[in-house]
Parts: sequence; C-alpha cells; structure tokens
Amino acid sequence: MAVPKRRTSRANTHARRSQWKTTVPTLATCSNRACGELKPPHTACPTCGQYDGRQVIGA
Repeated sequence: MAVPKRRTSRANTHARRSQWKTTVPTLATCSNRACGELKPPHTACPTCGQYDGRQVIGA
C-alpha cells in the first residue's frame, strides 16, 4: 500500500478542495396551468399532486 512520504501542505490541500462545488438543484415548472409551481423534474408536484396531466396524489 502506498503511503505518502511527506505531509501535504495546507496550500495544496486547499487548492485541491477548492474544486469541490455544489450544484443548484434542477427545477421544472408544473405542467398544471393553474399551479405552475417549481418542482423537481420527473416527480409529482407537491403542491397540486399532478404528474403528466394526471392526479396522482390525493388533494
């Protein structure tokens, strides 16, 4: 098993970790014209309960 010979400097550690970025969640508008809320794609709307033009969650 490979073991580092020297300790990684703080500058190199921070330079490597600076590439860790979070991404903004993708949101799509609800297909229900009366609702139009933002929701995650390919999921039922938590506000009105519709998915693909059908009522799937009891409102």
